[in-house]
Amino acid sequence: MNDRIIAACDGAAKGNPGPAAWAYVVADGAGAPQRWESGPLGHSTNNVGELTALERLLAATDPAVPLEVRLDSTYTRDSVTKWLKGWKRNGWKTAAGKPVANQELIQRIDGLLDGRDVTFVYVPAHQVDGDPLNALADKAASDAARTQEAAGGTAADLPVPDPAPSTPSRSGGARSGRAASPSTAKRRSSGGAPSLAARFPGTCPCTRPYAKGDRITKVGGGWGHPECAATQA
Repeated sequence: MNDRIIAACDGAAKGNPGPAAWAYVVADGAGAPQRWESGPLGHSTNNVGELTALERLLAATDPAVPLEVRLDSTYTRDSVTKWLKGWKRNGWKTAAGKPVANQELIQRIDGLLDGRDVTFVYVPAHQVDGDPLNALADKAASDAARTQEAAGGTAADLPVPDPAPSTPSRSGGARSGRAASPSTAKRRSSGGAPSLAARFPGTCPCTRPYAKGDRITKVGGGWGHPECAATQA
């Protein structure tokens, strides 16, 4: 019998608001992934995706077993560990007297947390050598937001996280693999097609990933590497 469950949950919204999704990964007490699930949310926000991921994770795990939740959302963490008691005491109003955002979701989470032993651990997102469970949940949520299709499985078919950006050099430039600064300014690729800096990581039709900030352009019916567009021209 497990004496502890370790899990990670994450949400995504392509545009925030935009096509959104949630995901979680459940591991054993040693941190080895056992199963995962993701699902679409239509047009929504990143915060809704993050909260929904936590709600689905709590509903999918045994309430009798202590649970460690790893997440990269300080909003979700603080909602349930810092602000919740005050919101309930104030009739679900903020300190400014405004209705609490995403109230119904937070109320459902509150009910699922009742009587449970749950520890929340904040882990930074998109870090080289970062938390592996968080990277898996992030990838599953991002894919579900992009495709708007539910997915799930076991340790045998885990999603493959995109490479994390590397550390910037002392000169302020970018080392190989580091995401450039986000930008929507259009440029021209070497093949003449308009290109832009990716606002989110993704996968080119050639099946190779690109990182947030990489130059991308239209490749067939999607987005991908400018060099791939040139080969299809």
